[in-house]
This record gives sequence, structure tokens and C-alpha cells, in this order.
Amino acid sequence: MNDLKWYVLYTTSRAEKKVAQRLREKGLEVYLPIIEELRQWSDRKKKVQKALFNGYLFVKTSRANLWESLQVPGAVKFVHFAGEHATVREEEIETIQRILETGVAVETESGEIEKGQQVKIVGGALEGMEGECINKGNKDYFIIRIPGIAQNMLVNIPRKFLQVMA
Repeated sequence: MNDLKWYVLYTTSRAEKKVAQRLREKGLEVYLPIIEELRQWSDRKKKVQKALFNGYLFVKTSRANLWESLQVPGAVKFVHFAGEHATVREEEIETIQRILETGVAVETESGEIEKGQQVKIVGGALEGMEGECINKGNKDYFIIRIPGIAQNMLVNIPRKFLQVMA
């Protein structure tokens, strides 16, 4: 295939897993970041797996084959910004994967977040990662920006594991 990129596919509500499965069955490479959450019902607690970014998954394909991905039930459209199909860099996908593999608690937030301090993580599960840090609600959060979907991942990192970069 020519020029494979990670495109951002928007799905119908709570259909991310089904759409990902259907696209894989068609032979496409799909990445659906999943987190586990403890849900409380009136009679019990249960761990549920849900999409990290509600309504979004990533499809590695060529621009010429985008239409094919939309032919599965639950797929709505590819995300556009300024008239262009939104793409996510391979490095961003790898960063998301690494963070989720560590099992650290992750929050997501949409929209703009003020620019933070440039830091390097010098301890803990994410040691070696570089990025930015903001202070929110008296806690330090390491930010991973995913501009392709205007979303941000926030990971609470103890200050002792952060080194400010010059």
C-alpha cells in the first residue's frame, strides 16, 4: 500500500469496539486505546473496559482506501481539520500505547490546555518520556496532546519524578 497513515475515525456512540473488530476482520490495522474503569451500580461494582477517547479509533490506511473503512456498521466519518483528514503520528500512537501498558491512571480532556513547562520524567513507569507538565487542582499532570482529535491525555506524576528541561 502507498503512504499509510493513522487516520482518526469517528464512530457511533459506544460502538468503538465493534467497529474496530469489523475493520480488523477486513484486514485493516486498527488501534483502539482501551482503559479499565471501576463502575458502581446499586447492587455491585464491576470493572469495565471502555475507549480512552469516546467515539474515536485510529485506522492505519492510505487516503485512497478511507472510503472502505466507512463501509462497516457503526463507522460515521473520518475527522477533518481545516478541510484535511486528521492524522496522528506514529510516535503519538506509540506514546499512547506505552502509557496504557504501564497501567497508570489516565484522564482525558478535550480542547485547549495552556502550554505547560517542558519536563522529562526521571522515575517511575514512564521514565525517560519527555513532554510538558501542568498544575491542575494542586496536582502535577504530564500532558500528551493528540492534536488530530483535539484531545489530551493527563497522567498524574509526582513532582519528584519530574525534571524541568532548559
